[in-house]
Amino acid sequence: MKKLLLFFIFVMMSFSSVFAEDMQILPSQTGIVKNVEYVDFGEGDNVQTKQTVEIMLLKGALRGSMVKVDNMLTGNPYYDIRLQNGVKVLLHVETDGDELVFSVEDICRSGVLMWLGLIFCGLLIYVGRKKGLCSLVSIIMTCALIYYALTPMMLVGLNPVLSTILVCIASTAVTMYLVGGFNRKSTSATVGCVLSLIFAGFLSMIAVKFAHLSGLNNENSIFLYSAHPELNFVSITISMIILATLGAVMDVGMSIASTINEIYSVDNTKTVKDLFVSGMNVGRDIIGTMANTLILVYMGSALPLLLLASNIDFQKFINLGQVVTEIASALIGSSAIIICVPVTAFVASELIKNMPEKYDFFNLGN
Repeated sequence: MKKLLLFFIFVMMSFSSVFAEDMQILPSQTGIVKNVEYVDFGEGDNVQTKQTVEIMLLKGALRGSMVKVDNMLTGNPYYDIRLQNGVKVLLHVETDGDELVFSVEDICRSGVLMWLGLIFCGLLIYVGRKKGLCSLVSIIMTCALIYYALTPMMLVGLNPVLSTILVCIASTAVTMYLVGGFNRKSTSATVGCVLSLIFAGFLSMIAVKFAHLSGLNNENSIFLYSAHPELNFVSITISMIILATLGAVMDVGMSIASTINEIYSVDNTKTVKDLFVSGMNVGRDIIGTMANTLILVYMGSALPLLLLASNIDFQKFINLGQVVTEIASALIGSSAIIICVPVTAFVASELIKNMPEKYDFFNLGN
């Protein structure tokens, strides 16, 4: 099992190096703002404002050099980047003959993310100890699978739904076996999660088809369409729903399998039916909170849309493509959580009771 899992992950990661060969990434540079001047230009009602910014470059061969950049202000806070002295910025770099041309891309915020990441990793390892470290490794590997395997596969035209399911299977196996050990418990949780994700995939395809969703429901999708109009955005929407469901389903699957494993380790005279009933009793308690959590996550991310509902007719609002996508994602994810309970309870009861104990060949502890 370990060799098969490692081989599967190696194949998935190898795809990325092949698929990414033709992908070109535009260069960038970081700098810090040293001086800002506001300049008005135009006449009458066409007066516009720009910032003339002096920026010191921080990396590469040009480190320490000063460049002057014009930063246009449109009056729209979504697009405007108002710079101040001491702010770290990300610059886009282009070549014009032998000359480098710089433009302000955005404020550099990666430092904040780094500190938040360090706090998260520290808490995870301190509280979780060995399990926390294994969880951190699984998170890193899941992110690597998504970034280095899933996105390149989609960009070269492979079926997004199939690609997502394959990556989800790999991510689920990595997470379950690293956190729970190579044993019957982790195998049960993995099987239950994969079957639940397949159910979510079929439900997503039905919902997207009958709701006539195009997949172009927000600005990010439109930007992606302008860069890659050949992509299947309907399938990408289905993939997005499946991927968003993955974390919650893994949580439920491991909780049910771990509960049944603990019950059986205390009393191994219990039958498959007894274990199944115990798993279902625990699962019913989990369903209420997990389904609620998933819906709240979607509602929190869609809060601006909820505020928009006060400005338009409710019937128009509820039929907007982006609103339908968000609601469908929440309902499908919650449905996958619900179906994961009996599926995992059944699989775990059968495997833990009937699979020989020798298959607990690498157990990190219960």
